[in-house]
Amino acid sequence: MAEFRRGDKVQWQAHGVGVASTVKRRTTADTTAAGRTVRASAHQPQFVVVGDKTDAEAVHTPSALTAVSS
Repeated sequence: MAEFRRGDKVQWQAHGVGVASTVKRRTTADTTAAGRTVRASAHQPQFVVVGDKTDAEAVHTPSALTAVSS
């Protein structure tokens, strides 16, 4: 499983287009983020990311994110 840290540059796919984002935080407990309830645990963490162009928040599993070199 990929491990990301706050400030890491990542990319994820939205409708076939790569979205450049920055990791805001890792969550390991159920929480509300990006306008929805996020189910997460220590064994299934999720990452809150912020779009570099839009500043919009999104939440993704590690497998949905790809590290981008700066």
